[in-house]
Amino acid sequence: MKIAVIGAGSIGGILAVRLALSGQAVTVVEQGEHLEAIRKNGLKLIHNDGAEEVAEDLRAVASCADAGVQDLVFLALKAYVIEAVAPQMRALFRDDTMVVTIQNGLPWWYFQNFNGPHAGYRLKSADPNGVIERSIESRRVIGCVVYPAGDIVAPGVVKRLEGDRFPVGELDGTETERVKHVSEILVGADLKAPVLNDIRSEIWLKLWGNMSFNPISALTHATLVDICQEPATRELAASMMREAQAVAEKLGVTFRVPLDKRIDGAAKIGKHKTSTLQDVEAGRPVEVDALIGSVIEVGELTGTPTPATRAVHALLKLLVKTMHDEGASVALQPV
Repeated sequence: MKIAVIGAGSIGGILAVRLALSGQAVTVVEQGEHLEAIRKNGLKLIHNDGAEEVAEDLRAVASCADAGVQDLVFLALKAYVIEAVAPQMRALFRDDTMVVTIQNGLPWWYFQNFNGPHAGYRLKSADPNGVIERSIESRRVIGCVVYPAGDIVAPGVVKRLEGDRFPVGELDGTETERVKHVSEILVGADLKAPVLNDIRSEIWLKLWGNMSFNPISALTHATLVDICQEPATRELAASMMREAQAVAEKLGVTFRVPLDKRIDGAAKIGKHKTSTLQDVEAGRPVEVDALIGSVIEVGELTGTPTPATRAVHALLKLLVKTMHDEGASVALQPV
């Protein structure tokens, strides 16, 4: 099977290496120094136990047109980049090409092929101009929830910090032969990829933590365990999560983990910097709308108040604007 990974960053890099080493024909689409390093030396994956793997037999190209037609595409870009890239992805598609989306937050396709309330609604926080929806037909899409965490530690080198789960599911909840095949491909790459009949509930379970811990960590420069153990920030996170739960339940979502257990699970991860905090410290763009703005938007759609979420969203938006205006990053410095 011909597989393309669009974006060989922390998560896309993990996928690309594992898929290539499992024998799949993998092409990565990347840019800049990362692309050049992969072309020269292959793509290295460092595991959290220090073990290293190098995928040398994968193609690395600069554009979807260079990649050519594929059977399966993993879209591993940050949510705010997809609008610019989606039209170019048409070069990857034949009639039955599948697209597995692995973004955090509520995806642009959330209300497509949906049997619940507000079916067909377009999430403006994810796809403000409808460009993604027009470029990637919903019939191609297979949902996926990303549980691993990683980082690019050098050009051509990705480190997996934790996790190996990539649950997948059809948007309409059916268990098709194609989604089972995608699961088998990921399992063959030594990843965990159960097929779920309610991928949206799993998306909300992951988002539950991302929309609360991530912005709080970016604003306070605190790790997960610090946020969870400090009473004030633990309660703030819980308030945001309760608001998100109220929104999600109006869409028919069920949470398989109690709120307190979800917070305690985050605390057990320990001194971990969220991806949003890492982006702030590095001066990179931040997924504000995908992680938080989307919850506020669906809150408005369902008539659900989200005051705590709105307050944190406003603070993070201003921080990101200030960073952009000043061309700066924000990080703690020893004194």
